[in-house]
Amino acid sequence: MKISTGWIASFMLAAAASLPLHAAEPVKVGSKIDTEGALLGNIILQVLESHGVKTVNKVQLGTTPVVRGAITSGELDIYPEYTGNGAFFFKLENDAAWKNAQQGYEKVKQLDAEKNKLVWLTPAPANNTWTIAVRQDLATKNKLTSLSDLSRYLKEGGTFKLAASAEFIERTDALPAFEKAYDFKLNQSQLLSLAGGDTAVTIKAAAQQTSGVNAAMAYGTDGPVAALGLQTLTDPKGVQPIYAPAPVVREAVLKAYPDLDAWLKPVFSSLDEKTLQTLNAKIAVEGLDAKKVAADYLKEKGLLK
Repeated sequence: MKISTGWIASFMLAAAASLPLHAAEPVKVGSKIDTEGALLGNIILQVLESHGVKTVNKVQLGTTPVVRGAITSGELDIYPEYTGNGAFFFKLENDAAWKNAQQGYEKVKQLDAEKNKLVWLTPAPANNTWTIAVRQDLATKNKLTSLSDLSRYLKEGGTFKLAASAEFIERTDALPAFEKAYDFKLNQSQLLSLAGGDTAVTIKAAAQQTSGVNAAMAYGTDGPVAALGLQTLTDPKGVQPIYAPAPVVREAVLKAYPDLDAWLKPVFSSLDEKTLQTLNAKIAVEGLDAKKVAADYLKEKGLLK
């Protein structure tokens, strides 16, 4: 029986379209622009490459909205994200699940799978929550250990200027949430908005007292805080959600590389808070390249194939 070449071509095109992703197609690996984004993005990139996966390096692509937009549109295939950001992505800031590590992970995993065909892989046992860090001299002199203490200090008319990203200043679940819970309000003269979301820059501004800055937006896993003479303020009211880092991958890519979670699980499971602080400090304080820090850690732990 003779089959027309046109029919064969049509059949092959249809078959190709039904495949989730050709195994030879490079995986686009991205991350946010900050220090930890560079570290985790490079870790994912190197683990994939060690398993023979071709990659496209889009590490440190941009801020949260930029990277999130890139993966939902298919411009990125995998990147590290934080569970607590589910509150922001799905406008569920008041859901108590975000304050519990396991519940927050399960909720964002379910929502992203249903609405965006994105799969959350195994998270790290760390909490990279947003916080405020103040200069150690300021903390010691004014007995500042918590955000409640900061509120008291501000009401007494204490001198205060915070270096932060526009995202931290504007997002309802960041600075505005702290202001509401602890009953204080920073005016424009008390804020220095810095481009991007890199806490290494905000912490350095406070350490060097740039433009009168004596406090900085920081993360729970930031390495430079203590090294540069700052102290993180505790959040006794538990305002912030738990931000556990986890790889997020497009469903189609996971179907093409079903072992992704098995490859990345032992790596992310090893990244507790202290480990991340140490690795982040190597980049932000010692000035080492994130690619090298990632490679050294993976080799030291025997986590590369």
